[in-house]
Amino acid sequence: MSLFAALWLRSLPRKQRGPAAIKLSLIVGTVIVVLLAVTGRLHFLFALLAFLYPLLRRVLPSLLTGGLTGGAKAKPGNQSHVSSEVLEMSLDHDSGTMDGTILTGPMAGRTLSDLGESEFLELLRYCRAQDEDSARLLESYLDRRFGDSWRADDEAGPESGESAGGGNASGPLTESEALDILGLEPGASREEIIQAHRRMMQKLHPDHGGSNYLAARINEAKECLLR
Repeated sequence: MSLFAALWLRSLPRKQRGPAAIKLSLIVGTVIVVLLAVTGRLHFLFALLAFLYPLLRRVLPSLLTGGLTGGAKAKPGNQSHVSSEVLEMSLDHDSGTMDGTILTGPMAGRTLSDLGESEFLELLRYCRAQDEDSARLLESYLDRRFGDSWRADDEAGPESGESAGGGNASGPLTESEALDILGLEPGASREEIIQAHRRMMQKLHPDHGGSNYLAARINEAKECLLR
């Protein structure tokens, strides 16, 4: 029975698995309570609940307020956004997938996931000529998607990339930009900001396939919102 339940959950889209698992657990729990009542063993359930009460007292509030996804008020679609002059990058919190849209230049309107290898290098040259932040952002995407393999074909080298430092060359972040980076809505509490920052760093820290540039932007967003 558990095998069929697991297979059914895996067949669902990723975003539907959590709610489906909760509904399935409620159904199974209801059936167990009914069976215990019918067989006269309901006292076992009360004994178990008494034993688990301290744990449930701590866990239930976080579950009811969204603790399973970090507790922060994520924006609709559960995504974070980092923008530059040339690119707008998005990160899906559930899958960890990063993609981006080209805002200006010869490839404006196209998404990064649709580009070929030669087009990436052409876009990188354009970004390096137009905007340092855009070049760093694209290099971060390429590192996350291809590892270091793309650098062998990068004749220009990382002259305006990670070696130039992790700061934001385009000036301080606005509150709106900081909220976009952390995937939060206006009015987020201090605790929600801290949790969102922790969640983003877990996904985009250099040790986890991210980059110094992205980590710096995430840290800057946290500092901006906690002033």
